[in-house]
Amino acid sequence: MNEEKYVITKDSFKFVHSDESTLHDEKLSTKRVGFFKDALRRFRKNKGSVVAASIILLLILFAIFAPIISKHDLSDRDLMYKDRAPLARGMETSLFWDGGKTQTISAAQYRYYQSIGKDTGYNPITKVFKVSSDGLSYKVRVNSYYQIGAYWAIIDQAEYEKILAFQDETGIQVILPYVRYQALGNGGSRSIPAGQETSQMKEDGKKRKNTDANICYYYSAKGLPVIEKGSFVYAYALQSDSGLFHDYNGLRVDSDPAKNNPTAVGYAYVMDNGGALEVRLNYYNYYQFQRGETPQYLFGTDTFGKDIFYALGKGARFSLILAVIVSVVNFVLGTIYGAIEGYYGGAADMIMERISDILSGVPMMIVVTLFNLHLAQKVGVVPAFILAFVATGWIGMAGLVRKQFYRFKGQEYVLASRTLGANDFRIMFKHIYPNSLGTIVTRTVLVIPGVIGSETMLTYLGIINLSGEKITSIGALMASANGSFDAYPHELFFPALFLSLLLICFNLFGNGLRDAFNPALRGAEE
Repeated sequence: MNEEKYVITKDSFKFVHSDESTLHDEKLSTKRVGFFKDALRRFRKNKGSVVAASIILLLILFAIFAPIISKHDLSDRDLMYKDRAPLARGMETSLFWDGGKTQTISAAQYRYYQSIGKDTGYNPITKVFKVSSDGLSYKVRVNSYYQIGAYWAIIDQAEYEKILAFQDETGIQVILPYVRYQALGNGGSRSIPAGQETSQMKEDGKKRKNTDANICYYYSAKGLPVIEKGSFVYAYALQSDSGLFHDYNGLRVDSDPAKNNPTAVGYAYVMDNGGALEVRLNYYNYYQFQRGETPQYLFGTDTFGKDIFYALGKGARFSLILAVIVSVVNFVLGTIYGAIEGYYGGAADMIMERISDILSGVPMMIVVTLFNLHLAQKVGVVPAFILAFVATGWIGMAGLVRKQFYRFKGQEYVLASRTLGANDFRIMFKHIYPNSLGTIVTRTVLVIPGVIGSETMLTYLGIINLSGEKITSIGALMASANGSFDAYPHELFFPALFLSLLLICFNLFGNGLRDAFNPALRGAEE
C-alpha cells in the first residue's frame, strides 16, 4: 500500500481576518454587577430564605411596635383579669378572639351565669351549643371577662364622687345595688323592717359578701335560684332597710323603684364602713371607669394579670437587642483574633490557640452563674448577662476565621498581592477576608438565634431573673406559664410560637446568606 505524502506550504495558510479593523474586543452587552448586588440576586433565588427573612422582619416589627400599640405595661397587673383568654375589642360576643372558652357546665352554673348577665348587663354565656336531654348540663361559650361580674370594694369619698360623675357623663352603671344578705338563703323573709337586723344576720351577711358578690338573688336550700314568673328574684336592699346605708344620688338600675319616681324608696347602693364606703361594683364597667376603654388583651393575660401582647413584645425586643449586641461584639473580637492567628501562624498562633483552649474549657453555665452572682451586683443584671455571653462567645468565631485564613493565605492571588508590595493589613482584609465573608456572615447571623436560645433557657430555668416591672424575656414568660398550660394554653402558646418562628427562620436565613456571599458562586446562574 502506497503512502501518500502531504506537503504543507506557505500557501496552505490564510488569515481568518483580512481586515485588521475587525480585530478588537467587543464591549460587554450587560451591565457590570457588583459583589453585593450579585449576592442579593442569588439570595432572592432562594425562596425559603426569602420567606424566612420576611417572617424575621415581621417578628422584629412586632418587637418594636407591640409595646407602643399596647396601652398596658409590665407594672400594669390586673389580678381580677388574670389568666384571661385573648380578647380583641368588639369581638366580645363572637366565637373568635372573644376572650372566651367553650366548656360544659351544670344547670346551676348556667343559672349563675344568667344571673350575672341580668345583674350586670353582660351575660357571660355568649352562645349555647348543646343542652343535655335531661337539662342538667350545657355546652356553652363563656366570656371570661364578663364572668367576673360584680365584686366588693372599699373606696374613699373622692373616688366615689368620681364614679358618680363618670356614671352621669357616660350612662354606664358602675355601682350596683347592695344586697340584703340575711334573706338570701331561705327564699323568703324578703321584707325585714329597718333597724331589726340582728348581729347574727350582719355576721352572716359579711360571710356571704366575702364569698361572692354575684350571689345577689334568693336561692333555695339546695342552692338553686328562686324563679318567679320565669325570672330571678333579686335581693337588692332598700334604702330604708338599714341605717348604715349612705345616701345615693347617682345613676340607678332599671329595676330600681326610684329610677323614674324620686318619691319612691329606692335601692341602697353604698354602705358606710368606718369612714370609707363599701360598694358592689360591676367590674367590667369599673375597668372602663379606670382606663377609659373596655378591656383588650390580644394575647390574653398571664397568671400575674399582665398583658401577654405587651410583655411578649417587650421580651422579644430585649432578646433581639441582647443577641445583636453579643453577635456584633463576638464578630469583632473573633475576627481580629482569628485573623492574626491564621495569617501569622507559628508561635503567635500556638500561644493564642492555647489561650482559646483554656477559655473554651470553662462551661458557659458556670460563667453565667458566677457573673450573675458577683458581677451583677456591681454593674446590673443585664450588663453582667452580656459580659457572660461575650467572655467566651467570641472563641467560635475566632476559630472559624482562623481556618479561613489558613485556607486562603497560600493562594496565588495573595502571593501576587504580596509581590506587588501590599502590606499585611491590606492582604488580610482586602484579599483574604472577602473570600471568607460568606462563611463568616453565616456564622454571625446564626449567633443571634444561639444567643436567644441560650438566654431563653437561662431565664426559663430561673438562673437569670429578668421578670421585673421594667424588663422581661421570652424565657421568663414561658416559665410563668409552665404551671398553667393545661388550663390556660395561650399563656405558653404565644411565647413558644414566637421563639420557634424566630429560631427556625434565622437558620434558614443564615443558610441563604451563606450561599449568597460565597464568592465561588459569583456570576453563577442556576
